[in-house]
Amino acid sequence: MSRAPHLPKQEGATLLIVMVLLIAMTWFAVSGYRLTAQHLQLVNNSQERQHAVAAAQRAIEQTISSALFTRDPTAVAATPLTTDIDGDGNADYTATLDPAPACYRVRTVKTSELDLTSAADRVCLQSSSGGGGVAVVQAGAAITAGNSLCAASEWDVAARVDDARSRASVVVHQGISLRLEVANANNNCK
Repeated sequence: MSRAPHLPKQEGATLLIVMVLLIAMTWFAVSGYRLTAQHLQLVNNSQERQHAVAAAQRAIEQTISSALFTRDPTAVAATPLTTDIDGDGNADYTATLDPAPACYRVRTVKTSELDLTSAADRVCLQSSSGGGGVAVVQAGAAITAGNSLCAASEWDVAARVDDARSRASVVVHQGISLRLEVANANNNCK
């Protein structure tokens, strides 16, 4: 009868090395997953903030584009404006003009600053009495009559968006310059 060759005694080092490598690979996989999840959250937060900024900017533009803004800015700003970002028919963001638009500088436009070839400037020369005729009708003539019927005003319009779903909160300020009738400027710019 023959005997089996003598095998060397195993110490179990291979099993230990494999276990260490499996633990290291698992740690790398879990770390990669966590890092990817964190980056995805950062991108999502940035996107939500940009959507909120866009909604606030839209509210400002819609407000200052209203013909009623030059007559009664507080009334125009009192209505919250909604924005549907994803086009599903539901409002995703609601912007409020808070604080209300504020006129911080106003000055009467001098008639010498007006261009008679511009229809927008000729409006500033119309007389409010005697049928609304134009005070000066000759283009290029020197105008020394003083103040026109328009005023140049500067405003700070701020829109605030607070979204409960994404917890995005932004305030966008925009400075604008408007030409108003002197009477409206006196009423709204104090």
